[in-house]
Amino acid sequence: MILKLNPHHEVNSMKYLLLLFTIAAFTSIILGFALDVDYSEKLIGFGVAGLFFIVFPIFSYIHWKDKKVEDYMLTKENLDKMRETQKREK
Repeated sequence: MILKLNPHHEVNSMKYLLLLFTIAAFTSIILGFALDVDYSEKLIGFGVAGLFFIVFPIFSYIHWKDKKVEDYMLTKENLDKMRETQKREK
């Protein structure tokens, strides 16, 4: 039996991981504001840190995977293309 791997399996797993971390971070932030305990500020801090150090990099990886970064950079060629497009639209 030959095992066929789905090329999108990794992205789907990453999306579920992203959803899990996003829910955990927002839950931590909400609980930090809602609960009146000694470590409320730490809950808020861990939630915000989780968003910026875990959720955002995973989100960026998922959405930038298999894309050419050069298409989104402001190089001389891309600026010339933008100017040509603007001239045609006028």
